[in-house]
Amino acid sequence: MEEQRRETPDERLLPLPKRRHGRLKLYIGPVNGCGKTYELLQEGQLLKARGVDVAVAGGSTQYPAGLAEPGTELESIPGIRWPGNAVKQDLDVEAILARNPDVLLIDGLAHRNRPEARRRTRLDDIRCLLAHGISVITTVNVYELDGANEEARALSGLAGEAAVSADVLALADEVRLIDITPETMIARLAAAEGAGGEGATLPGAPAFRRDHVALLRELALRLVAKDAHASLAQRREAKGMVGPAGSAERILVAVQYHWNGSLYIRRGQQIARRLNGDMLVAAFIRPGKKLTREERAFRRSMRKLTEKVGGRFEERPLPSRRSFPDALNRYAAEQKATRIVLGHSRQTRLQELWHGSAVNGLLRRMDRIDLFFMADRSLYEGERVLAAKMRGPAAAGSQGRSDSPRGEDAAAAPKRGSFKVYVGSAPGVGKTYAMLREGNELQRKGLHVIIGLLETHGRSDTQAQAGSLAIVPRRIVTYRGARLEEMDTEAVLRFRPDVVLVDELAHSNVPGSARKKRYMDVLELLNAGISVISTVNVQHLESLNDAVGQLTGIRVRETVPDRVLHAADEVQLIDVTPQMLRQRMREGKIYAMEKVEQALTHFFKTENLIALRELALREIADDVDERLESWERTSSLRGPWRRHEAIIVCVPNAPSAETLIRRGFRISWRLKAEWHVIHVRPRGREAAEEELSRIAGLEEMTVRLGGTFQVHDAAKSELVHQVILCQAAACRATQLIVGQPRKRTLAKELVRGSTVRSLLRHARDMDVLVVSCQ
Repeated sequence: MEEQRRETPDERLLPLPKRRHGRLKLYIGPVNGCGKTYELLQEGQLLKARGVDVAVAGGSTQYPAGLAEPGTELESIPGIRWPGNAVKQDLDVEAILARNPDVLLIDGLAHRNRPEARRRTRLDDIRCLLAHGISVITTVNVYELDGANEEARALSGLAGEAAVSADVLALADEVRLIDITPETMIARLAAAEGAGGEGATLPGAPAFRRDHVALLRELALRLVAKDAHASLAQRREAKGMVGPAGSAERILVAVQYHWNGSLYIRRGQQIARRLNGDMLVAAFIRPGKKLTREERAFRRSMRKLTEKVGGRFEERPLPSRRSFPDALNRYAAEQKATRIVLGHSRQTRLQELWHGSAVNGLLRRMDRIDLFFMADRSLYEGERVLAAKMRGPAAAGSQGRSDSPRGEDAAAAPKRGSFKVYVGSAPGVGKTYAMLREGNELQRKGLHVIIGLLETHGRSDTQAQAGSLAIVPRRIVTYRGARLEEMDTEAVLRFRPDVVLVDELAHSNVPGSARKKRYMDVLELLNAGISVISTVNVQHLESLNDAVGQLTGIRVRETVPDRVLHAADEVQLIDVTPQMLRQRMREGKIYAMEKVEQALTHFFKTENLIALRELALREIADDVDERLESWERTSSLRGPWRRHEAIIVCVPNAPSAETLIRRGFRISWRLKAEWHVIHVRPRGREAAEEELSRIAGLEEMTVRLGGTFQVHDAAKSELVHQVILCQAAACRATQLIVGQPRKRTLAKELVRGSTVRSLLRHARDMDVLVVSCQ
């Protein structure tokens, strides 16, 4: 929370509407016991140390079992007890106003006051306090929020004591998520109650199962991501910035009043759910056109279907057939769509030239919007949605996730260490601090824990958190006359600890080291039976490299293959609001003071931090959903996909190839699909050394991400599409991914044609995704 100051005597004399309004900060967690209260009280201590007048609303705070009580010295303002109930208390608003602290800590927002109380709920009390200039920090579980409350009850049977109005997120100045993995939550419950198993409870909390915690965790992640997206969109709009904001997907389905329109809507809904995005449906109609009886029936059914699947239907005017590409592209830009779903054209090339082609018009005009052409096979096979039941690891190939990353052969193989990764949205969020805190907790439980590598970046509080943990001396490497330090992996192996802490997973080792990357060192330790806890920022994930570059304007060089994160037993997000992170930066807690001003105006700009935070929240939510599906649960939030998929990614010898490979990986992971990357070059042309080097780099990236890479020759450039289609048939591909075609003059188009346009004409039995590479 930003710095608070006490009202001056003159401000107190102002009429209420003109007085300074208090700020509201909200800690959201998936379940009781995840650590909301700990963070609430810890922030209260920090504010008090800065000279802020902080008080705790008495009776609202119950210290979590097994956790320290960092806020016991904070002043408590007694509450009003319920008659005949020794535990339940309401806020004494009059006493709080008389005390008038700068900041009030309130644990437990979901509370209904006594029937005779002046205000009905605790949220109403907080609104009153905010209006009187008192800032509030409070906590809530996701299943206690109205709207999310209904979804949580449907998924896990949980509901809060009193549903809190969903507009509390809009009311809050800051919303911070306290994330926790199901494994950590179950272990904490078991330790608190002194009993094992998934049915352990905390006082006042219901019994939790692993899948319940995961479902509520995903719900919380997506809720906060949505709030972050809304905040970013609002800031961009205020600055006059156009185009999609953040990493949220918005699917626009273009339909006609025809029998196949419902199929397009169904597919759009499936894509939107798998990508966790919104869906819009638009029908473009000539003004004044009188619809036939059949068309009116199709319109009614499409409207009903769109409403049923949670989309929005709109009818748009279309002056003429040739204006369709402009009208659709303009509407997509207005609605900030990221992908347009439509059907394949059935025109021949001659018909396209004579009558004009809507597809060619869209390809020429697409700007930061992908085009998804739905396969004609739906005419014959329908769109039956099957339950998403994971195949075994052998059948799933590189994309399957078993219940444990060790797979079904774990019993026969040597015992592998467990792997936990703390993920953050940016430097300074507290990943290393959390890793060290967990290391100390494990050491207190009797485990042998050591620090394999620690990067404090001069932060004294991080160094202090290392406590009594033993640190393995670093290995000194001489490179080009400089003495550099790296983790001594061999020394860690000789120590044989139970757990080793390894900071900065994405680090590249000094050239000449036994392994190129630190994550490779970690895999070596895991295979030796040593458990590892590590840290990484979301911008270092290989498949997000393009998204991060687009969002921040900064290209990250050090990356980690997504499969490393997917193989982790636990992935936990350390969420910090942009306001808090920028405050830490100003205080010199992230970078040295001489670098602070530059950082705040570049990478640490508020818009960048919001965008990266949204990206991290959505990425971890997707990871949670993948794990739910691997547990063979059919009620994951994203819903089922259709069937077995195979994807072909067609890459040119151009900079856009890397973007296409990353996009192909992310889509294949979400669809549990096998995927292949194909590069086709005209036969007889001598490849330059630079071209061969680039192709080798593309192959290395593909293999690193878990795909296969193939190079084929075509008799001439006009026949490249035939080679691609031949390979697609051999792989039984269901989807092609291609890049946006280069803009050419009409003369060149007539003479040489276009590989993408040829594929769209001849691959109508497959889905084709045309990726905008701008």
